[in-house]
Amino acid sequence: MTKKFTIQTLLACIIGTLVMCACNHKTKNHADNDVIFKDLDASVKPGDDFFKYANNGWLKKNPIPAAYSSWGIGNVVIEELRDRLKKINEEALTANAAKGSNTQKIGDFYFSGLDSVNIEKQGLNPLKAELEKINQVKDVKSLVDEFAHLETIGVETPIAAGVGQDAKNSNKNLLQLFQGGIGLPSRDYYFNTDPHSVEIRTDYQQKHLPVIFKLSGLSPDEAIAASKKTYNLEKFLADSSRKLEDLRDPYHNYNKMTVAGLSKLTPAIDWQGTFDKMDYKNVDTVIVGQPEYYRALNKALNTYSIADWKNYLRKNLVISYASYLSKPFDDENFRFYGTVLYGNKEQLPRWKRVLDTENGLMGEVLGQIFVKEYFPEKTKKRYVNLVEAMRASFKEHIEKLDWMSRQTKEKAFDKLAKVSPKVGYPDHWKDFSTLTIDRGPYALNVMRANTFWHRYEANKLGKPVDRTEWGITPQTYNAYYNPSNNEIVLPAAQFLIPGVKDEDVDDAVVYGYAAASTIGHEMTHGFDDEGRQFDAKGNLKEWWQPQDSIKFTQRAQMLINQFNGYSAYGLHVNGKATQGENIADLGGIVIGLDAFKKTDQYKEGKSINGLTPVQRFFLGYSLGWLGQERKEALSSQILTNEHAPGFMRVNGPFTDVPEFYEAFHIKKGDKMWLDPDKRVKIW
Repeated sequence: MTKKFTIQTLLACIIGTLVMCACNHKTKNHADNDVIFKDLDASVKPGDDFFKYANNGWLKKNPIPAAYSSWGIGNVVIEELRDRLKKINEEALTANAAKGSNTQKIGDFYFSGLDSVNIEKQGLNPLKAELEKINQVKDVKSLVDEFAHLETIGVETPIAAGVGQDAKNSNKNLLQLFQGGIGLPSRDYYFNTDPHSVEIRTDYQQKHLPVIFKLSGLSPDEAIAASKKTYNLEKFLADSSRKLEDLRDPYHNYNKMTVAGLSKLTPAIDWQGTFDKMDYKNVDTVIVGQPEYYRALNKALNTYSIADWKNYLRKNLVISYASYLSKPFDDENFRFYGTVLYGNKEQLPRWKRVLDTENGLMGEVLGQIFVKEYFPEKTKKRYVNLVEAMRASFKEHIEKLDWMSRQTKEKAFDKLAKVSPKVGYPDHWKDFSTLTIDRGPYALNVMRANTFWHRYEANKLGKPVDRTEWGITPQTYNAYYNPSNNEIVLPAAQFLIPGVKDEDVDDAVVYGYAAASTIGHEMTHGFDDEGRQFDAKGNLKEWWQPQDSIKFTQRAQMLINQFNGYSAYGLHVNGKATQGENIADLGGIVIGLDAFKKTDQYKEGKSINGLTPVQRFFLGYSLGWLGQERKEALSSQILTNEHAPGFMRVNGPFTDVPEFYEAFHIKKGDKMWLDPDKRVKIW
């Protein structure tokens, strides 16, 4: 949803908004204070397009700004987050903080990113040393050595390595290898024949790559030749890469082997020496996600010339750091990855881009300051209570299932009980003391931060898994479920409704917006097509009775078929690739609705601004997906993302929920009507 990383104009509003909980709220009935009522579009029939009925009032008044590929509630939250983080950075700039302190690092990073005068003077100079290392490559051995080095500074290479939990022994960290090495967002862009894919790859070959090569120092003729060879090399790797839907099978993508076995798969690579150069010490066993990709890489090392590979690496280095270099590099990077791929009309202001980069590289440094100012400890307790209300509802749903055996139910109860919630912010913060940041070249600060993170991850090898670690910051508008830890991670920012105080938000909206679309969604991921294959301890292990797995798969297939039928701009949603998110959406809705039915507001049944409690629940859920996307961004999402477009994540699962039909009087003949036997019920 991944994800997946305050915000009100007044501190009181920030604290108030974050205090959404399962308790009863004093509700203001004024329409202009009602976050869901004011954006309704009465000209749209709820049974024809509920997303537009719920959100069109806001969408009409809020067109997508030129610098964005989409615009919605998440963007508004992020904008307000940026304002708060900007204040923290501006204070750090003038703090005269001690060298090595978090405040010094924040201030100096921000300074270097805003120092456009020196960035323009420097041009490509910050990368000269790295370009020279690429130039020194003379054979396959030194080429693979350069792969290893570039990985440590955050540059894409054909070796996509990282440390992660062993899916079948979640207490152990192992080195893992996955497919990678391509420049377009997914392998399908190299082969699909739809107009969007053809346009993207044509621009990539004929415009983007030649410009990047010229900027890196090649002549126009050399740039054209290098572009053709580089594209062919990437297409060769893409041809042996798995499709998005095929990456969802955890067993198929789990291939444990010794380093000796890996060497037999790819004899052109000295893996022990390569791992040593990547800071991965004493490796004897690896998990290879897609062995056929590495078999193809071995062939590519013997097929393409050293000159071709050097140009490929030169391009990858420049693209990886283009955003942190002078204007020609930054402009071309934005033109392709911002405008061509996603439809953005202009760049964000530099200060916003620098903050976003800083947040990605030093998010917990900012987060420590953020939570002290904007997220008190008492708020955390309230969200923990809401999580427990959802857990109780989920347990009741499992108990009532008519398709699951008692043996599997007992194990499902155990897994649900052991789902660990991480709410608001971490109990322990990461140590950034070894990260060096100064007021020198911006690109070098980013490079040092990339190296810091590479070493941080590499240092996990041979050590117990730290289950207290967060993979996201408290100021992130996102959330996630980690199957290996059997945990849901719920940052503070994810539950914010911009511009609204907590006392103006009733439980119905909270249960739709927060409990169903986030807490229940992430909790259900533990029981979706992929997550259900991990047991209560986070291990990939068969724990279902065979007949229950068959029945689950049959129900999931109905949801796959349902979403396969949805399309936008001539592109059909990939129901198989998006099934995990779709299962989680539907599960979150039905579990959240039943949890809401235990509240006083539901039991009292009073309407607010003419809307019943159940109607307000569905509208609250829809609020979480408030937004719109440009054609380019929506097309790219359908082709590359495991999430269906936001409007489909409202209209799609709602058609499967009987209470939705009752609440809005949906009748046969309405566009959103599904016959009862076609409605999906899993959890």
